[in-house]
Formats: sequence, structure tokens, C-alpha cells
Amino acid sequence: MAPPKDSEAILKQFREGLVEQDLIHDGDSIGTDDETLLRFLRARQWNVKQATLMWKNCQHWRSTVEGVGIDELYRQIDPFDYPERDHVFDCWPLYFHKIDKKGRPLNFHRFGGINLTKLQKKMTLERFWQTVIVNCEALTREVLPASAEAAGKPISGTFVVVDLAGFGISQFWQMKDFARSSFQVSQDYFPETMAQLAIVNAPMGFSTIWNVMKPWLAKETASKIAIYGSDYKKALLELIDPEALLTSLGGTCTCDGAGGCMKSNAGPWMHERARRREAWLNGERDTMALLPGELTGELRIGKKAAAQVSEEPSQQEAQATEGEQLPADATETSLPSLPSQASGSTSEASSISTPSTQSREASVERMYKEHPETRDIQTGDLHSTATVVTA
Repeated sequence: MAPPKDSEAILKQFREGLVEQDLIHDGDSIGTDDETLLRFLRARQWNVKQATLMWKNCQHWRSTVEGVGIDELYRQIDPFDYPERDHVFDCWPLYFHKIDKKGRPLNFHRFGGINLTKLQKKMTLERFWQTVIVNCEALTREVLPASAEAAGKPISGTFVVVDLAGFGISQFWQMKDFARSSFQVSQDYFPETMAQLAIVNAPMGFSTIWNVMKPWLAKETASKIAIYGSDYKKALLELIDPEALLTSLGGTCTCDGAGGCMKSNAGPWMHERARRREAWLNGERDTMALLPGELTGELRIGKKAAAQVSEEPSQQEAQATEGEQLPADATETSLPSLPSQASGSTSEASSISTPSTQSREASVERMYKEHPETRDIQTGDLHSTATVVTA
């Protein structure tokens, strides 16, 4: 959806409403720059009331996720360097690697390598889910801002490439509940962060799997997806330089000497990252720096900017905030239950609970059912919204 002509005024109204309701603060790790706020507005079709409610629910989730909150979880698990990372990549490969021709970070997934039975030999599914969450957080906290700095322009979304080589129905049954939960978390708490998605090496029977997955996606998300069979290299190379694309996908990059592309962490987000993270963990910085140096003031609304907003209230401010109360169930929002692989089975899954789901009875699904206004604007008929390029 193209931004409306009065998008700047809508953004100003949205920000003023968040400040008035004490929902935005200097240094918030959610991001308080214009690009972050615009993502929430786009996700709710520029409806300030709906975007404000989405922001409230997101802030609540961030403060309670996994029973510790996103900031503490990010302290506990470094998405670019945690003990089980190599094992995770052997069982469910997903990683950031360089940027495309537009400056967007590339996010690669190799679904044919999924093996949850093997994964659970060295870590629990709950621990794996926590790594998925911090990986989502890394995108908005570090990867996108660093990519924007490198490109010298706003970068609000990533280019996702999903490789289905070797992917079959057994892998689908293993990953479907995790994938659905991941889509839900991404759409609800990290909205509009996927600019484009290419599914490559789609097998002959993928249409059946796709029909199961389509209802999980918002209409706007599904419209960004293109599905290719084996004839995809030309399409990818039109968008990605060969030196940024893996050799297995038609590029020339191998990341020799860095553990290979999958484990190299190659990208502008790694510049001086070790120093910045250590300073953050030692309490020398209030937040984990998004970019090299002290650039948070340029990206986020500082105390001075917040004071200016408070001193110059919008005439529409009352309309933006009137009646905006957090739904009762939202105070108990929890993550969706996660799949638990039954021993020796690849086609059935039961549920396990995270600390956050154990401490609260209400689920995200229940909140949506009783408060459909929080999500209806994203849902719709998804038929024909994804482009199937070749079988």
C-alpha cells in the first residue's frame, strides 16, 4: 500500500499520541526512529488507532516474553554467538549474510536441512524458540539500522531467500508449528520487516504445502512472495550481486576463512559489534548500540525531541488517544505454544510451554478472537497473492 499524501502528518500524530500515553521513551530498544513507527503504521494501513494498539501490545510482549523480557533475553543469548549455534545451523539453517543491490540485508533459510529430532539431542525446543526470538530482535535492533547506515538511506526490510532443495513432507510436519509461530511473532511484533521473499527450488508437490501455509500470512506479506522451481538464478542475480550470493544458489561467495557463508555473520552489522556488545553488557551503555559509534541520538527520539513533542500537542491528539485502552486480555498476552517432537515421529506434534505461557493462561489467539480489531486489518483472502513463477 502506497503511503497517503498526508503520511508525515499521520506519523506526527502517531508519535505525539505515543508520547502522550507514555508508550515511547528515549532509548527504547523497540526503536523510536521514524522508520520503526512507519512500519507499525504500514502494518495497520496508516490507521493511527490500530497502530497505537499494535504498539501497546508489542511493548507488553517485549516486557514479558519468555518471562524475562526481550532485553534480558538478548543479554542471555547473543544471536550471532551462542553455544549451540553451530548445532542449530546443522539442523535448521537460517542466517543473515551480506546485502542485496538495494542495500537490504539478506536472510537465508535452508528448509531441506531441517531435522528437529537431531536438534533436540543437544538443546530443548524451548531453547531453540528463544534463539528464534533473538534472531528476530537482531533484525530490528542491529541488522536493519546498520544496513541503513551502510546504504546511506532508510532500509526498513530484509530480502528473505528460502531454499527448498531436499525439502519434503517430513520436514514440513516437523517445522510447521514453529514456522506458524514465527510468522505470527514477526507480523505482530516485528511488522513490515520483510521487504521481499523468494522461495527457490520448490518441489513439484509444494502447492499442497503452500495451501496450508497461506492462511498463516497477512495478505500484505503474501503479496511480497515469489515462488520458483529450479530456474531461479537469473531472478536472484537481478537483485543480488554474485559476491553476496552463495555458490549453491548461483553466486560466487564462499566466505572462505570465516567458517563459510552460513556461519560468517558477514554484513555491515558486524562492524565493531564485539566492542559495542561488551560495553552494553558491562553497563557502559544504556542500550545495545545499533550502529558503530554514538548514533542512537540520530535514529531515536531523544529527550529533547520528546520535550518538543510534548510542548507542541497536535489538535488531533485527543482523537488519536481517545478510548485507546489496552484490552484486558492483552495484559496476559503470551507466546503461542510451541511444537514438541514426539520420539520417533515426524508427522505429529504436541505442545510445550515457555515460561511466559506457563505464567499466563490467555494466549495470543484468544486475544485476537475476543478483540478482532487488533488483527482484522491484516487478514484477508490470500488466494493468488503470492506469485508462482515456475513449478
